[in-house]
Amino acid sequence: MLKRLLPDPERPTPDDIAMSRPFFLILYLVMAGGYLAVLLSDASLREPARLALFTALMLAQGALYWLSESRTTFRRRWLAYFVGQGALTFAIGLLTHGHWLILALYMALMGQAAGMLWPNLRAIALTVFICLGLLTLNLIVSWGLQEFVQFLPLIGPMLAFVLTYVVLFVRQAEARERAQALLRELEAAHRQLQEYAARVEELTVSRERQRMAQELHDTLAQGLAGLILQLEAADSHLESGNPARAQAVIQQAMQRARTTLHEARRAIHALRPAALEQGSLIDALGREVDQFAATTGLRTTFDVDADSLVVPSEVAQDILRIVQESLSNVARHARASHVLVRLAQSSEGFQVLVQDDGVGFDPAEGLERPGCFGLAGMQERAQRVGGVLRVESAPGRGTRVVLEVRKEKG
Repeated sequence: MLKRLLPDPERPTPDDIAMSRPFFLILYLVMAGGYLAVLLSDASLREPARLALFTALMLAQGALYWLSESRTTFRRRWLAYFVGQGALTFAIGLLTHGHWLILALYMALMGQAAGMLWPNLRAIALTVFICLGLLTLNLIVSWGLQEFVQFLPLIGPMLAFVLTYVVLFVRQAEARERAQALLRELEAAHRQLQEYAARVEELTVSRERQRMAQELHDTLAQGLAGLILQLEAADSHLESGNPARAQAVIQQAMQRARTTLHEARRAIHALRPAALEQGSLIDALGREVDQFAATTGLRTTFDVDADSLVVPSEVAQDILRIVQESLSNVARHARASHVLVRLAQSSEGFQVLVQDDGVGFDPAEGLERPGCFGLAGMQERAQRVGGVLRVESAPGRGTRVVLEVRKEKG
């Protein structure tokens, strides 16, 4: 029951010890002054035996106060501590015949108990009641009942002063602890914000690197692949004795090289393709298909089922890059005879199709091939525009690349 009523106090922090130090300093000064005052006023206490006992009791009490101030172990064993302090104070009271020192020692003990047991008011009340009982018994034995009754009205104000001081001290300590807790929370929040900002910066840099890798692939890689095809075509025309056709292909290659260089520079500066600056997405796709047909010599069809298609420039850029990559893959790998590029619009959105009748391939192997940015980049661009990209192919059955983009609701 007593253990439940008086729970163990929390372990004191270095700040708690520093804040309580003035209280103990005043207490030590009062004890020293009272010790000297008792010896000067009571000749019997200057006898060697009584002097030794009185000095030992005062030193023991001072040592307990010092240990309670600086040692965590004594704070955890507070019940035994208060019992020991109460017994020492009672013994000093009997030895000094109720000197004013005993009042100071009891008041200090009650004040310390209130500070250590706060905010358990029941525990504080019980401790104060026991200390007042011991004080009453000390004074009645030393002074007599009549003199004690005359002195009784002064005990209340003295006790009120001590308890008020302790309550104000405890509340100040609590306010400081709340301020420190708030500071720790702010510091933790600041660290979290710094970590979040670092993660955002890392993700931003990673995404920008990925975007630049896609842009460089879609400009330099596609442009160089187209140049190789054109130069191979020119070489073939020269071998077959058709220099005029070879000259025309070389002119196209030169123009493509200039365009590739220009777009590579614009990609580095995060600008959209030049083809989109010269017209709409439909126009840009038409020019890309015409250039592909002229370069490869393949029979190519561009089918548009949309009167007008208005999309943001960022979306148009990604769609154009997907078509460019698809046509580049056809030229390099498909060995096709016919290519169809279709743009169809509906009430739900639009669809872009690139289809060939070539040798086909396994899409899973294409996605897993190390160092291949093509298909993976197309998938990432499709996700960025809020669309779905499907690559339908099998060996010997041609390839269909389908991009579906739905309109945003509202």
